Amino acid sequence: MSSEEAQPRRLTRAETKARTRAQLLDAAAQVFARKGFAGASVDDIAAQAGFTTGALYSHFSSKEEVFIELLASRSRHRLVEAVEIVADAGRSLDETRSAMSRLVADVADHDTDFALLQAEFWLYAIRRPEFQQHLAGQFRANRDALTAVLAARAEKRGEGGERPFEELSTVLLALFQGLVQLRRTDPDLVPESLYGEASSWLFSGLAARR
Repeated sequence: MSSEEAQPRRLTRAETKARTRAQLLDAAAQVFARKGFAGASVDDIAAQAGFTTGALYSHFSSKEEVFIELLASRSRHRLVEAVEIVADAGRSLDETRSAMSRLVADVADHDTDFALLQAEFWLYAIRRPEFQQHLAGQFRANRDALTAVLAARAEKRGEGGERPFEELSTVLLALFQGLVQLRRTDPDLVPESLYGEASSWLFSGLAARR
């Protein structure tokens, strides 16, 4: 191998910026988990990431913006998992419901540290209209993504009709979030199969209306 081939490829400016931003978000997750949203500062986050405060402010305008992006990135990760499950037309409906039920249990049982921060930030944001808009926008984006997947899957099965896919997605997401929170409080109240069973009841009710 030549010396030129052995040299690693230099990152582009955009790649370097994206990597720095990701490092800041990783550091923020650690600081927020340790100190809570109210107790954390931009100085803490920058120090944890090994950057200056100025470097942080070149990517984010405030601690609130860091946390909003952190919430969004975690939400996108879980949404991608859910969309992949629902979009897999090779799965039967029962298999899809079982897979979604397992995802509810996984989120509830393994994202506990971040759950505390979500609750803390929700209380912070609910008193501030500008942050409520961010939370609402995030939910709407998730709903729209799920709506598209549900509509496409129904069309493939010849079941599209006049189903209210937006409203259905809203209820499914709310059910997901609610059961996750309840399982964190009392796992016995939310067995692994419950989300799948509840979504089946929902779809059965829609079918009965036709």
